[in-house]
Amino acid sequence: MSPPVRVRGSVVLPDAELQWRFSRSSGPGGQHVNTSDSQVELRYDLAGSAALPPVWKERALERLAGRLTDGGVLVVRASEHRSQWRNREAAAVRLSALLSEAVAPPPRSRRATRPSRGVVERRLTDKKRRADVKRGRQGHFD
Repeated sequence: MSPPVRVRGSVVLPDAELQWRFSRSSGPGGQHVNTSDSQVELRYDLAGSAALPPVWKERALERLAGRLTDGGVLVVRASEHRSQWRNREAAAVRLSALLSEAVAPPPRSRRATRPSRGVVERRLTDKKRRADVKRGRQGHFD
């Protein structure tokens, strides 16, 4: 049983919508790696999913358009660990992070502000003082 894939808040992807595939992994493991299917491929049909609210689904399809395969399927691979179990956890965490970032609301637009009069005056007086110091260093080569 793999860990649940939590998107944001209380939204969790049901196991029925996740497809797991296992294959031989290149990477650490020595002779063990030649005999065990430790690489994990997690597939999630984003376009056909009913687990996400419509607004989130639309936002995720738009933001992850470059990562989706034909038909709107999101594929995540993990092969950095020697055990299949840890690779399953890594793939689930990676999918969760991708989806939670994709469905996040857009950041609030920046409201332009002006520096206060005191800040402007302090900057100008410091600038003037620095210019006077530098001017005082000139022309003393007797």
